[in-house]
Amino acid sequence: QVQLVESGGGLVQAGGSLRLSCATSGIMFSIYVMGWYRQAPGKQRELVADITTGGSTNYADSVKGRFTISRDNAKNTVYLQMNSLKPEDTAIYYCNSHYAAYGLNYWGKGTLVTVSS
Repeated sequence: QVQLVESGGGLVQAGGSLRLSCATSGIMFSIYVMGWYRQAPGKQRELVADITTGGSTNYADSVKGRFTISRDNAKNTVYLQMNSLKPEDTAIYYCNSHYAAYGLNYWGKGTLVTVSS
């Protein structure tokens, strides 16, 4: 059974930091591209950042220089360090694992991040 479990969300003031974690089980973590997506109220889900099996990273323009994605293959966990948070970062943040060769794509249930002004 595949599970992706996010944690670390919460309420923070603008300018603050949070670190999200996504612990996975039931997948061969090291072969999956891992990503963080977010969905704000009334908006579509969007990619925040992703990281390949080799450690290459990709960020949305809106978070470049503020967010850092990383992965620990030994712990089957992906992280998102979020600094200099802005109210517009408020959203539910979802963890995603993707293995294109077999068309496998899994989602966590999300964790809420609220940034107050």
